[in-house]
Amino acid sequence: MASRTPDSDRAEHRWPAVGAILVALTLYALLPSSFFWQLRIGVIAVCVLLLVPVVAINPVRLSRQTPWSRRASVAGTIVLAVANHIALVQLVYQLVTAQRTDAGALLLAATQVWITHVIAYALIYWEMDRGGPVVRATAARADLPRADFRFPQDEDQDTVVEVAKGSSKNANWTASFVDYAYMSLTNTMAFSPPDVMALTPRAKILVGLQAFAGFVILVLVIARAVSLLGG
Repeated sequence: MASRTPDSDRAEHRWPAVGAILVALTLYALLPSSFFWQLRIGVIAVCVLLLVPVVAINPVRLSRQTPWSRRASVAGTIVLAVANHIALVQLVYQLVTAQRTDAGALLLAATQVWITHVIAYALIYWEMDRGGPVVRATAARADLPRADFRFPQDEDQDTVVEVAKGSSKNANWTASFVDYAYMSLTNTMAFSPPDVMALTPRAKILVGLQAFAGFVILVLVIARAVSLLGG
């Protein structure tokens, strides 16, 4: 199987992930002022500072990587995920002590935290699996690190011709940000990935943590907000 080179057109586009980060930061910034506004300002500033040089090194396609750019990209993702978990804890506390007049704002905040939750974990999976987006696109398949997730394309080479054409083996396919975003969304809604399997212990821990937090948001938090709206 042919190896992939850094200037290959297979290199993933930068902007789907950047767009998702900007959406998440905007939603996080627009949380009610009672949500540790000082922490939110600090988190947004750190994430933007980490994002700028990472985009500068790969403004269009993810074809180059240095140790510092890799660390900056991963650090920004971790900061966003941790900050959103803190917001989730605060959201639960506020709902427990909320009055009926607070219900609308808290329901909106729950939606913001939930969407940010989906995006943050999509970014984590995207950065983690098989060495990250640059390695997945530029390294020979034999040189890829151990996979954290198994996608349907990884097993489709023996199916009907039109499906097998897009398989990992036949098309040298690897997952992009959209694939990890879809996985994150379905895991948060269904509490289990329907077609993507976690393979490594760290992947299983993260998928489980995401599903549990999603359960808290969708079932406990939103249900409490709806009960407040109903009086």
